[in-house]
Amino acid sequence: MTYFDFNSASEQTSFDLIPKGTLVRVRMTIKPGGFDDPSQGWTGGYATRNDNTGSVYLNCEFVVMEGEFARRKMWSLIGLHSPKGPEWANMGRTFVKAILNSARGVHPGDNSPAAQNARRISGFADLDGIEFLGKVDWDKDQNGQDKSVIKAAITPDHKDYAALMGGAQGAAKAPAPANGSNAYAQATGRASVPGRPSWAQ
Repeated sequence: MTYFDFNSASEQTSFDLIPKGTLVRVRMTIKPGGFDDPSQGWTGGYATRNDNTGSVYLNCEFVVMEGEFARRKMWSLIGLHSPKGPEWANMGRTFVKAILNSARGVHPGDNSPAAQNARRISGFADLDGIEFLGKVDWDKDQNGQDKSVIKAAITPDHKDYAALMGGAQGAAKAPAPANGSNAYAQATGRASVPGRPSWAQ
């Protein structure tokens, strides 16, 4: 077979935008930016700093795990710091909290000790590779073209959470809250495990 015989080449895939509002189970990975600020606990080189604006963020890739849009990728930033004020960082913290609630099967209104432990991480490494249910939105790229992004996580209080996270291997491997919350059990088919989960140590 020569290079110039293209009969065996793969068919091109569609690059249509994933419809806005679509709920997809995604795996998030962080592209390391090499910026650390030990005073904030930002170590491991996960954060990225924009030298022009001084803003600091996590540069995240989201890969759709299953369904019609499986293997499609989206990219979004999670804000950590902006010289302009706390709003961007607060939005980032809100998003990460929702990601943890989604990935670990914790109801947003649950303030039990186990639920509070589920919303704590030891560092950005805990977010690298995390799987959760995300909501697709559209944003503009640097050329003004629409692109699909993930800016919100869907938590167990959503009516479609259990069904869409039901086959989730990531959720099945995620620690269960120890408070008897049944959202995790409904979503994964596993009962909550008594005792302190590994991320609560």
